[in-house]
Amino acid sequence: MATRTPVSDKSRGLALAIGVPLGIFGAHRFYAGKIGTGLLQLFTLGGVGLWWLYDMLLLVGGGFRDAEGRRVLTWDFEATGYEELDGPDAPYGALAAEVDQLRAELTEVHERLDFTERFIAQQQEARRLESPPTR
Repeated sequence: MATRTPVSDKSRGLALAIGVPLGIFGAHRFYAGKIGTGLLQLFTLGGVGLWWLYDMLLLVGGGFRDAEGRRVLTWDFEATGYEELDGPDAPYGALAAEVDQLRAELTEVHERLDFTERFIAQQQEARRLESPPTR
């Protein structure tokens, strides 16, 4: 029986929102409590961009972990104790709205890509069934 790793109290959406523009300087690692590797990213400019790209892929895929080894999975600010970030009057309300809008757009792109892949597969299967067998 597998043991479950606890989920981090850090927001995946906020880590991604910080990491995209400032991740080359390790900002998302500082946010996650990883001060040492954050400093390394700061001084190496995100491992010349490669380490930063790897971290962004981990964040999007849900594999990024905080300083205590817990996976940063929760997208919502509310679930992580950042209720003050919600709403138009809050200091980061606009950022939270932008992250939510970006998440919705990415979901739509994912759905369209999935539909396109299924459509292409159906067309290829139909062509395969229509073509005469080769000898």
